[in-house]
Amino acid sequence: MEEMHQFAVADKDSAIGRQFSSQVSILSAVELIWNLCEILFIEVAPAGPLLLYLLDWVRLHVCEVDSLSADVLGSENPSKHESFWNLVTTLVLQGRLDEARQMLSKEADSNPTSAGMCRVLGDLMRTMPILSPGNTQTLTELELRWQHWHEECERHLQDGTFASNPHLESLCKVLLGDDAALLEHKELLSNWYHFLVTRLLYSQPTVKPMDLHLYAQSSLDLFLGGESSPEPLDNILMAAFEFDIHQVIKECSIALSNWWFVAHLTDLLDHCKLLQSHNLYFGSNMREFLLLEYASGLFAHHSLWQLGVDYCDHCPELGRVSLELHIERIPLTTEQKALKVLRVCEQRQMTEQVRSICKVLAMKAVRNNRLGSALSWSIRAKDAAFATLVSDRFLRDYCERGCFSDLDLIDNLGPAMMLSDRLTFLGKYREFHRLYGEKCFVDAASLLLSLMTSQIAPRSFWMTLLTDALPLLEQKQVIFSAEQTYELLRCLEDLTSGRPLCGEPDAQQLQDDDIETTKVEILRLALARNLARSIIKEGSLEGS
Repeated sequence: MEEMHQFAVADKDSAIGRQFSSQVSILSAVELIWNLCEILFIEVAPAGPLLLYLLDWVRLHVCEVDSLSADVLGSENPSKHESFWNLVTTLVLQGRLDEARQMLSKEADSNPTSAGMCRVLGDLMRTMPILSPGNTQTLTELELRWQHWHEECERHLQDGTFASNPHLESLCKVLLGDDAALLEHKELLSNWYHFLVTRLLYSQPTVKPMDLHLYAQSSLDLFLGGESSPEPLDNILMAAFEFDIHQVIKECSIALSNWWFVAHLTDLLDHCKLLQSHNLYFGSNMREFLLLEYASGLFAHHSLWQLGVDYCDHCPELGRVSLELHIERIPLTTEQKALKVLRVCEQRQMTEQVRSICKVLAMKAVRNNRLGSALSWSIRAKDAAFATLVSDRFLRDYCERGCFSDLDLIDNLGPAMMLSDRLTFLGKYREFHRLYGEKCFVDAASLLLSLMTSQIAPRSFWMTLLTDALPLLEQKQVIFSAEQTYELLRCLEDLTSGRPLCGEPDAQQLQDDDIETTKVEILRLALARNLARSIIKEGSLEGS
């Protein structure tokens, strides 16, 4: 508030300055409401101390008198300053009688004709009975002493002690708590609740909490005088003086632009066990409802959504459900933000939301052709269908480019490759290439054959696998046994016999068919030669 006030003063003519000024006035009103709620609902001050709290409340929120005092005392001759009597009157209206007496002594020093009157009025201020925090006197004793003091003030007024000085006479009327005299200083009071507290100080110092609303209502009516209707802030304060907590919350909800104050006020009152009996008709209690309303606003912010999570965590009934709904709607603009959201979900075992977020990120990665990222997100989501789709894209890329991208990821799939058959095939096919690169031809051949015979390899990829077998078939040493060669031949026959017949072929299709036919012929020849070599080898081994 102080920082915004400084900005508002420094830049008061600009739109930003006016915005800061507006924010300061809203926060001031919020603080005013909170301080009153603290006095009435949390401190629960009894008669006597109640008025002391209310006086502090007014002094805290009507603080123009301090700058006025600095101006007057900073002048050469304070008692001749144009605002001197306004300052003295304001100090009396706020119950700051010691300071008022000091100001009167300055008037007495500079104006000997009024010195006697100033001394009498100063004595009345000094002897006014007030229940101080450490005082042990009872309320009855205070009321008796106050009654005697009040009669003494009235006697001085009746005797015309201050008749020759209108300012001092007016101050004596204020000390008597005269409504008309107080309302003459309406501009100095500035608002009805200041008028209320001053009125109570000088007419009902031992007011009971239960009677407060009667004085508050009459003070509001007298102060407005039928010239204007109450503002939203007036309605909130009046509800507080009536000790109607729920009406305070309702009026604040209507008057304020967001749920921040209402949510925190309700939370604090709930911690004080003041809202236990009030449940809303749809099952939630008022505290949770308002906290979640406030949290929902935070979730719409690009960074404050993380605070929204904390608010949901503190709502045991509906917080979890609310968090699940909101977390899925957070826009995942960057991967860093997505990881933060995921961490929140994983810490709270929100498995469905983890899967949903991972799917979204996987889809984004696929659209950007980042297959490695897409595969890792689909594995994290445990989404077999999507992992299959990404694996197919990897295999298609391999067919087009002749090499794998993201080798580190594929090499380190580990148990994750069991998520789907296609992912298993991708991992095993990459393992085949690794074995071939390391010249472990026998192991590579066995793995290649098992991929085809176990039906893990998609049928569309069989020709690629058979083509991969060609270099192994052409090795000097026999890699595939006769039995294995028969299996490869069966796979080749299954593949060629199962092709569908299409309509009239175009030139491109005829060219593709020629290439495929040539591949098949080369494979048949290589397999036949390998079969002959393997039979001879196995026969010679048996003979020996």
